Amino acid sequence: MSAHLPPRSRTEGLFLVLTCGDTAHDRWGERVSTALDPTATRVVAVPPRPGKPDVDPLLGSAEGGRLVVAGTDADLAAVLVRLLRADRLGVPVAFLPVGPSEAARVWGLPTDPGAALDVARGGVAGPAPLVRDDRGGVVVGAHEAGAFDGVVYCDEHEVLRGDAAGLVVRPDPDGGSVGVGGVAVVVTGPRRLAGLRPGVEHRARGRAATIGCRPASLRRDGVDDDRPLERRSWYRHTADWTLVRPATP
Repeated sequence: MSAHLPPRSRTEGLFLVLTCGDTAHDRWGERVSTALDPTATRVVAVPPRPGKPDVDPLLGSAEGGRLVVAGTDADLAAVLVRLLRADRLGVPVAFLPVGPSEAARVWGLPTDPGAALDVARGGVAGPAPLVRDDRGGVVVGAHEAGAFDGVVYCDEHEVLRGDAAGLVVRPDPDGGSVGVGGVAVVVTGPRRLAGLRPGVEHRARGRAATIGCRPASLRRDGVDDDRPLERRSWYRHTADWTLVRPATP
């Protein structure tokens, strides 16, 4: 769905609920089928960070309805990758977080179970910037790098060069239309006064962010990347995904 299209309210159709992993299924499985509409809700237990064989055969059930993802930020990211690759970004996606969620914070989604179910049922679906990385993933909450020595750019602007305490890349909900923005970057400089004070934060927003550095650690939506970070790019996709958010009064 392109960024200029207006939000749309809940349409008639099936609630397809994916409970990602045992924790999500135990927390949400029974509750969600009764809290939404038991006659129009299909709950499917899938593995954590579900892949193509887990998600793709189910996507037809979400047409005309709403896809609800119960799980972690990494689970939501995995489902969005499948929607991206199946060219189904127009399917409205609601999120029921399990545990702390940076994605919920970024997008203004409730983490209280009752409030989250209310949004899944009656929230408004609209376009949201989809941030990808050059390793085939997406960012729904945050990608976070540990201490590094290198250089970070946001679009053509240098954000920081040299030692840094860390980097965080998030989607920018206020990024405007496709081609304008969508990526938010925070780079924290080295600690000051012999480590007694935190480093200065350098913030930037744009269409893309890149880093080149000596090997450093990286967490992608709460999961440690098993490959050292040396070069990475994050950028806004040419189409948005469709997120269900709280309805405004």
